[in-house]
Amino acid sequence: MIQPARSQGLAPGRFTLADFDFDLPEGLIAQQPAQQRTSARLLDGSNSCAVDRVFHALPSLLRPGDLLVFNDTRVIKARLFGEKSTGGRVELLVERVLGGNQVAAHMRVSKKPEVGSTIKLHGAAGLCATLLGRWPDADGALFRFVLSNDQGEDPHTLLERYGRVPLPPYITHADTPQDAERYQTVFAKHPGAVAAPTAALHFDQALLDALGAMGIAQAQVTLHVGAGTFQPVKTQDLAEHRMHSEWYDVPAATQAAIAQCQSRGDRVIAVGTTTLRSLETWAQNGQARGETSIFITPGFRFQVVDRLITNFHLPKSTLMMLVSAFAGHAHLMALYAHAIQANYRFFSYGDAMLLSRDAAPT
Repeated sequence: MIQPARSQGLAPGRFTLADFDFDLPEGLIAQQPAQQRTSARLLDGSNSCAVDRVFHALPSLLRPGDLLVFNDTRVIKARLFGEKSTGGRVELLVERVLGGNQVAAHMRVSKKPEVGSTIKLHGAAGLCATLLGRWPDADGALFRFVLSNDQGEDPHTLLERYGRVPLPPYITHADTPQDAERYQTVFAKHPGAVAAPTAALHFDQALLDALGAMGIAQAQVTLHVGAGTFQPVKTQDLAEHRMHSEWYDVPAATQAAIAQCQSRGDRVIAVGTTTLRSLETWAQNGQARGETSIFITPGFRFQVVDRLITNFHLPKSTLMMLVSAFAGHAHLMALYAHAIQANYRFFSYGDAMLLSRDAAPT
């Protein structure tokens, strides 16, 4: 049962990390996706009470004129394995593809190699990564490599051919061909993410077509989800946490669709927290593309998104803070308590929930 340290009556800025913690039975962490994308469960928390539904019932919860906004990023096969010249094992998780055949990556290794060292990567003869230094600066948390092979192919080609699906750390099995399909949305377009926009994994083409036939508009943003989405918050004072940065784009067509939706008095529905972060960053700074490190906590004033479709998130994560800010902390924690009691499946391959924006955020 969820027992937050404080769950009601807190003024904005007075929450601490403990307010977003809860006990989650390990058996509720989904290790495999639902048999069919739309057969996942959907917890309807858009009103004051929780209602148990199935995701394919989503059209009945929307209305003509609503605008669904999706993140069309594409997950790259970002995980690479290899050895140093000494034989020590190395694992790379490519966070970004840079120019000049360079990539920025997390590196897991017992002892960091020296700058200039070449790591022999698994998959093909001549496939290697040469360490250039840290990224984005000398104190950066990531490492910059030149990724190459004997044929001179670009990093995106090499990752697609030789990389592995970057499943989240709480999924315990090695990636499979099924993961290559199911840890990707059906409309994934722009490669660059190392984690899926998981709320959108529940949509298949038949559901998208049914929503379109109802008069529900659809638009896209792009946010390349980074590994930092799984980074836990470690400080009780939320103001001390520093968010990771991710690249986003809100196209002109999407901006126009939002303006039209709002002028009609209809609702903008973000599919996933990454979509919401993109839209609210754009609303906040006026920049349609660039880097966002927006950190949304209770008290945040939303300007664009009226409803949110999202999966269930990690305890004490920035995403728990975001959805609490959106739906109201007390309401959100009550929904999580219901989800645990009702055996909903959690995290990336888990079930979904539908939330409405709290009229008076706490």
